[in-house]
Amino acid sequence: MAPISVGHPDVRPDTPSHVPGVRQGNAVGSYEAQAGHHTDGTADARRSTGIRPADRNPVSARMPNLPPG
Repeated sequence: MAPISVGHPDVRPDTPSHVPGVRQGNAVGSYEAQAGHHTDGTADARRSTGIRPADRNPVSARMPNLPPG
């Protein structure tokens, strides 16, 4: 088998995976800060897609909004 040349690693293997002071994505309050999430727990199309999200919302306000995932 031919030898594979690779570069030097960017970090040491014993470097911690989380740095204090950096917020994690699943921290409390992270979802409310993202586009498409509302304070009452509902969501709109901006949560699921960035391609013309207004066109992906329900036609009528009485219809439920069921974004994928």
